[in-house]
Amino acid sequence: MTFTPTDYLPYDFANRRHIGPSPEEMAQMLDTVGAKDLHALIADTVPEAIRQEQPLDFGKALSERELLHHMREVADRNTVLVSLIGQGYHGTVTPPAIQRNILENPAWYTAYTPYQPEISQGRLEALLNFQTMVSDLTGLEIANASLLDEATACAEAMTMAQRVAKSKARAFFVDENCHPQNIAVMKTRAAPLGIEVVVGDPDDLEPSEVFGAIFQFPGTHGHLRDFTDPIAALHDQSAIAIVSADPLSLTLLKEPGAMGADIAVGSTQRFGVPVGYGGPHAAYFRPANSISGGKRPRRTSARHRRCWRSWQAFTRCSMAPRGSRLSPSGFIARPSGWPRD
Repeated sequence: MTFTPTDYLPYDFANRRHIGPSPEEMAQMLDTVGAKDLHALIADTVPEAIRQEQPLDFGKALSERELLHHMREVADRNTVLVSLIGQGYHGTVTPPAIQRNILENPAWYTAYTPYQPEISQGRLEALLNFQTMVSDLTGLEIANASLLDEATACAEAMTMAQRVAKSKARAFFVDENCHPQNIAVMKTRAAPLGIEVVVGDPDDLEPSEVFGAIFQFPGTHGHLRDFTDPIAALHDQSAIAIVSADPLSLTLLKEPGAMGADIAVGSTQRFGVPVGYGGPHAAYFRPANSISGGKRPRRTSARHRRCWRSWQAFTRCSMAPRGSRLSPSGFIARPSGWPRD
């Protein structure tokens, strides 16, 4: 039997791949609205002046393989340049050992089939790794995993400061050396809440006139300053101090907790996350232990006793990820420094 070539492509059989109404459902809806067909519906709803007379010429529909090839050809026409914008966005190099053994480690998720609840154990361990790292760097006790980006975290910190501050002031001080996007998002968030945002030099800060203040460390121009004294002045007036810190700098510099900060925020983009045209990148949010749990933003949990009990609930009677160490009781071995029940 002679083979007859066709234009058939593997993905051509599923032209209606998107979830949507079937022809029968569309006929029923058209009948309900009293339209003869889709063309009549468009004619009744879209003004003729803005309608295009001729359909767009997209050419022949492409299969998935052809589309991927076309997208690669288009992408190859881009000119890849080095970004020097800074302002919280930095080029990164992720060592392959970290990428493979931490970020892409299948032990987090392949020990279970997708419908087993125990898969959450691997996710929980990854979150605990993130939370513990940020807690160690910032010198603050409470864990978070995580917020959208640094600017959002700054806005969340501002509104939480308003909720917990004992000061009756309505203004919030923003260090003029904060990244521009952080200042912009805080202003946007403050407007509907009636918060007056005061942007200025930390040397001009009047602690008695604000319920809180945020400082950038290092500043957007790369300079350093110890904010211990301004933070102490804020505390004397029952105001809340926030530090937006680059986590990589905290491996060498004084951490926000040592300065006396009540809240530390920042972006973890520095730790190997590609710039990605501006994000978003996972932000950390670290309130001091003195701030009550009900006042904290979502996705914040205690690092120690409560989180350890959740850890036990996930790991009892379940298979530990490969490479984990089991204690005699069947739990994953408790990290050093975690409290006993």
